[in-house]
Amino acid sequence: MISRESFAGWYRNRYVWVAVILLTVSAGTLVLFNSGDAQTRPADLQGQLLARMRSTLEQASPEQHQHAGHGVQQVANGEEAPPPVICGVRVYGYEPSEVTTLAEVQTVYGFHLCGVAEQQRPWDVAVKLAGPVIMDMSTEPPGIQVVEATEEMRFIDRLREMFPPKYAELAQSEALASSEMSDLRRRYDAAAGL
Repeated sequence: MISRESFAGWYRNRYVWVAVILLTVSAGTLVLFNSGDAQTRPADLQGQLLARMRSTLEQASPEQHQHAGHGVQQVANGEEAPPPVICGVRVYGYEPSEVTTLAEVQTVYGFHLCGVAEQQRPWDVAVKLAGPVIMDMSTEPPGIQVVEATEEMRFIDRLREMFPPKYAELAQSEALASSEMSDLRRRYDAAAGL
């Protein structure tokens, strides 16, 4: 038989036990929720795609971007060296959309804004390469295809032809995030010696 004192002690602590049980159930639910979310969309895949796009575009020549009009600076020993290309990027999406690792991504749809960082040339007058871009991640290095108007087709029609509808819609309204633009300008100024 339970004594009156032990029953009174348990009764007073019932709120503590209820709190412990609720906390345990909540923690278990949170762990299950987070582990399921991590399997469907890993947090670092977006960052990996951004880094891969940026490095691919910065290592490519403006011709590989399918843009023209960049200059070449003279270096001290008389050989011509192309100025660095500094890029900011935005990922609109990728295919297949259900993959969870960078190696599984075949195609990336996004936006790029790059500046050709000629020495002492301010951003406002720099040669720029910009627009919606498709990267073929199945090749090494990744293939770059820029959306541009043609003689036969307007830019918007070309965009809709090349991009899946959900990404074409984003490409019509969104460019770089403000944090990406700030980082781009900082890196451009450093590369141009400003």
